[in-house]
Amino acid sequence: MAGGAPAHPPLRWPAEAVWEAVAPLLPGFSVEILPTLPSTNTTLMERARAGRAEPIALVAEQQSAGRGRMGRQWLSESPDTGPAPLTFSIGLPLAPRDWSGLSLAVGLAVAQSLHADIQLKWPNDLWLHGRKLGGILIETASMGALRYAVIGIGINIAPRAAEGLRTPPAWLQELMPELDAAQAFGLIAPAVVKAVLDFADHGMEPLRGAYQARDALYGREVVCSDGLSGIARGIDAQGALLLETAQGLQKISSAEVSVRPA
Repeated sequence: MAGGAPAHPPLRWPAEAVWEAVAPLLPGFSVEILPTLPSTNTTLMERARAGRAEPIALVAEQQSAGRGRMGRQWLSESPDTGPAPLTFSIGLPLAPRDWSGLSLAVGLAVAQSLHADIQLKWPNDLWLHGRKLGGILIETASMGALRYAVIGIGINIAPRAAEGLRTPPAWLQELMPELDAAQAFGLIAPAVVKAVLDFADHGMEPLRGAYQARDALYGREVVCSDGLSGIARGIDAQGALLLETAQGLQKISSAEVSVRPA
């Protein structure tokens, strides 16, 4: 561009507002915004293993080696067509009664904080109009009686390349054209922290109705990566996918199984 102006204006990250909303819930909480990182999840996991396990929201404006579920790559260099995706991780000590369903609770909190049209695809994807909008990756590190949970969230803000994908990805500005990554972070981060703390106390059971209202797979024929197929019938109280098969109702809970519409 003329005069060397940047392609996109600098983002105004609401770090103070997020801190003010979260700090009463998580004493010692901080917000860190960095211009670039290989992966926010990897960074927080490395810090936790080195003894730095404080509650934090870590944002990377660009992420060069992001990771999704089952080792998939999640890149966030700025595409030519618009702003980079929102990529951040929340780290906090956590001791829920049952870890099962945590990614569903996080996904639900993200969707509810943004727009009524956003759906959830079991176990950790955000969908919009049948296309992937974003994803969630949860990892943990041991802290003795507690574990340090690192909750990574990636959301497409603007159109991005679709090479190698079955369907083109969705982006948030389809629904909310005025929203940039910083503003989306300001909406999502406090909602996710509150949802995670509630989940630690109450589990997935109280969220089943709200999840079903956004369930992108409910009533659809789906195929699992292990070959099992059937009709998706929602989730159980622990967040396992209920699959109606020729052999009866099956529960799918393995982190190594992926599910897609038939």
